[in-house]
Amino acid sequence: MIKFNKKIVVGAFFLSLCLSSCNEILDEQPRSNYTVDYFNTPDGVTAGVTSLYRSLRLLYGNGYFMSNCQNGTDESTWAQSADGNFKELDFSGNGNVTSSSFPPSMIWGSVFPYINTANGIVERGPQFGVAESLISEARFFRAFDYFMLVQTYGGVPLDLGAGELALNVNAVTTSKRNTVPEVYTRAIFPDLKTAINNLPASPRVTGGVTKNVARLFLAKAYLTYGWWLQNPNGIPTYPETPRTDPDGHDAQWYFQQAYDTAMMGISTPGPYSLQPTFYDVNVGSNDRNSECMLYADHTQSSVFYNESDPVGFGSGWAPDNFAAWMQTWNYTNLKSSSSATTFTAVSSVQRAATQSLGRPWTRMAPTIGVIQNTFADKTTDSRYDGTFVTTYRGNWDKAGNTTPVLYNANSLPVQPGGAILSFLNDDSQTPTYPSDAGQNGVGAGTLPGRADWVVAPNGISRIVYPGLWKIGTYRTDDPNGLGYPNAGLTRPFNVAKFSEFYFIAAEAAVKGASGAMSARDLINVIRARAGKWKFNNAQNATYIADNSAAMIAATPSAITIDYILAERSREYYGEFYRWYDLVRTQKWGEYAASYKIGGTAYGNHTPQTVTRNIQPFHYLRPIPQGQIDAMSGATAEEKAKYQNPGY
Repeated sequence: MIKFNKKIVVGAFFLSLCLSSCNEILDEQPRSNYTVDYFNTPDGVTAGVTSLYRSLRLLYGNGYFMSNCQNGTDESTWAQSADGNFKELDFSGNGNVTSSSFPPSMIWGSVFPYINTANGIVERGPQFGVAESLISEARFFRAFDYFMLVQTYGGVPLDLGAGELALNVNAVTTSKRNTVPEVYTRAIFPDLKTAINNLPASPRVTGGVTKNVARLFLAKAYLTYGWWLQNPNGIPTYPETPRTDPDGHDAQWYFQQAYDTAMMGISTPGPYSLQPTFYDVNVGSNDRNSECMLYADHTQSSVFYNESDPVGFGSGWAPDNFAAWMQTWNYTNLKSSSSATTFTAVSSVQRAATQSLGRPWTRMAPTIGVIQNTFADKTTDSRYDGTFVTTYRGNWDKAGNTTPVLYNANSLPVQPGGAILSFLNDDSQTPTYPSDAGQNGVGAGTLPGRADWVVAPNGISRIVYPGLWKIGTYRTDDPNGLGYPNAGLTRPFNVAKFSEFYFIAAEAAVKGASGAMSARDLINVIRARAGKWKFNNAQNATYIADNSAAMIAATPSAITIDYILAERSREYYGEFYRWYDLVRTQKWGEYAASYKIGGTAYGNHTPQTVTRNIQPFHYLRPIPQGQIDAMSGATAEEKAKYQNPGY
């Protein structure tokens, strides 16, 4: 049973659609409700498509979905201000994931209403002569949602109460979960293949789905299903079913399909392309660039269209984009002195709505291993600098403090824009740290002759760590001041990038697929780009360098899944990929078994080794308890069988 309110199918906001040129943005006009009867009009069917785009904002940019996708992996752990929504997913003894845990349940609750909306569009659209190209946008989103569900929970229902993939208009009290092969072969693959055939090569509206958007997810679905069929580490599935394909294909066939489909995406790019540098992909002033194929969009121009106040106090809930807050520590506690002789504290780094700063929540932190190992190369490879905030600079002047010079580490002078705190690239030097917060307010250390407070990689803790630059705050309405740092971000949050075609094809090649480009060829396209620098965030200065040759030379001759996963982490850190990558490749238990990080108090720079308890059944999230409780027509035994084992 997937329970719907008969009168409200897609929630409180229904968004109508502008159908004019491809240069138009989605004309999102909120309505008070969206009734099932509205599907009995052509306008209702076509308008329903835009609500599917709106659905992306429920998850992408949501900080709790970020926790679901990243906490408990090798990339992230809980930070000093975290609650159970972050600690439980760490699997390190601070609570357990259960059927009542929130972040894992949010996917189920977010996507099923929109699957039903897509069912309505696909079912009713032909009756009103709606173009198949528009209906195929709904097919894409239905497949997209089912792909997310099957990766998260295993098999899920294709029948919401009115028949398989049919619009459901009445609440029902029973439900049956389909198997993983049924979800892929009856829903995901057919919808995406039809979408590829009928969608345009260029988007109908800005950010709209296209042939290549659908092609990307078909390639990824083929790849993921191939892994599921192969099941190299014996990870259990549910509902229990043989690891055989209803269409008679083996895992190798699907890996080849993934490779071929991804290569078709690369060879027929349409309007998409790689950006020249990694910085160009992620700098806020270049949002919605040609590499960004699908995104959950936002605007700072209107509360009405943004569905939240873009300049007020952010809600910390969907549809806001607030994920960047989660891994932003409280840098505003940094202190410098107004006197060179007697330390007189001044808050030298003010909260500001800039990509390097933003609103601090301190809910998630990178592990020490991420900084030391994943991003070991911080000088040739631009991706460390283009992912993290490693230098926090003084901006006290923007808060009305006219003092021209403050005194920082070693009582040395700093001016506005100067480095107040820096995270060192390596552990070749050991800073002298205070035993507590110290004069600088955050327990950072000193090195002789340096005016900036410093923290070495080995000294990163749950309370002081590099922030996330790549998804950070960006605004244009107050470029010379502190801006509006409490509001949700008005940047789009990227869901799909053209670069992933190369990773999918490379991974499929490692799994045995063959074609014109080898796994090393494909990965080197990404690595060559990573070697090109345009701007150095740490130095806050233009920096032109081309290290492509060195990056390619450093690529091993034999590419492994482990190497691809390391490259994926360098490319997509903080973008909601990691848990799904490790579950797909069945590497989660291996990669995330333990990690190192300092404690929760300022001045605690002693790395602690933390062990996680990740069991095979954890590779599926629990079915939400609310779903099971609502199945009033099911027996206790049926409810028990509905839940994934182990929960």
